[in-house]
Amino acid sequence: MENTVLHKANTRGHANHGWLNAYHSFSFANWYNPERVQFGVLRVLNDDTVAAGMGFGTHPHDNMEIITIPLEGDLAHKDSMGNESIIKTGDVQVMSAGTGIQHSEFNPNADLQTKLFQIWLFPKTRNVTPRYQQITLDVAKQKNNFAQILSPNEEDEGVWIHQDAWFHLADFEKDFSKTYEIKKAGNGLYVFVISGTITVNGQELETRDGFGIWNFKKLEFTATIDAKFLLMEIPME
Repeated sequence: MENTVLHKANTRGHANHGWLNAYHSFSFANWYNPERVQFGVLRVLNDDTVAAGMGFGTHPHDNMEIITIPLEGDLAHKDSMGNESIIKTGDVQVMSAGTGIQHSEFNPNADLQTKLFQIWLFPKTRNVTPRYQQITLDVAKQKNNFAQILSPNEEDEGVWIHQDAWFHLADFEKDFSKTYEIKKAGNGLYVFVISGTITVNGQELETRDGFGIWNFKKLEFTATIDAKFLLMEIPME
């Protein structure tokens, strides 16, 4: 297929620090791949497992939209804006780092690991006032559907960020098909399979595979076995 890029799960960067087992879809920390720096404004897609009681100490960010999606367990968050919260499986959290924030994240459970995606997008406007938002999703809406979890619009379903991006989570039963239509002309789509196997316009994707595609209007998604996946529609420039 033209205008596509396929990132198989076993081609990702990997770093096991003991307390943190991380897989990187795009260049991050000590893993650098010149062909895998970003996809459009999507800069980071980290698939992290944090050991019980461990976490990330206080560290800074600026001019980045940061999205955290817990997949298993909980994550305790604390930041320089005064926010303290527990992000649970089924939640989504965003931070607009803007002019600058500091935050820490750790697994508050003594006997359970935490699994999460952390995603960074470049913002469309630099040096905005930092902001924080966290919501609990209605996971039932994801069944055989593209359930919107993020958009550029405060009034829309899900969280919002300073970028013309739309994220959806989907949980398809075997053989179910549905068509995705691009929200904004010029945007691309990066698909990441959480579990199971799907086809996107005939391209097969397995667990933890990533697939980017641009210059399209509609895409056909079919689950070849039960599958959960994340759709990230983002500007390509």
